[in-house]
Amino acid sequence: MTLEERAQKAVELKTSGRYNCAQSVTVALADETGLSEEQLRQISAGFCAGMGNMEATCGALIGAGMIAGLKTEGQGTLGKTKQIQEEFAKRCGAIKCRDLKAVTDGKPLCPCEECVRNAVLVYGEVMGLQ
Repeated sequence: MTLEERAQKAVELKTSGRYNCAQSVTVALADETGLSEEQLRQISAGFCAGMGNMEATCGALIGAGMIAGLKTEGQGTLGKTKQIQEEFAKRCGAIKCRDLKAVTDGKPLCPCEECVRNAVLVYGEVMGLQ
């Protein structure tokens, strides 16, 4: 599966209404881990709406960080997640859910579907996926 196909899968999961932002990203990147899609869906269930509905860090970004931790086996994860956060902020304009959902000119800064797409794309670029 290409990186763009993974990003599209994340968008489809999110728009299905059955997955939150964090779940959409973790499940779309499941093959990067030794865990099943169902395990990843369960682990990331509480990280929607900005870290447990607190409008803090975007759930899509948290999902990408979770997968980075699994992929790196915890070695160098902090540096990778920092890179992911920085690039995500450049693309989306913010990293906090509250800011991403802020409506100006009749639309949010970055809709959830674009957040999950960008989280997968940025993860792939930082981690060297094709």
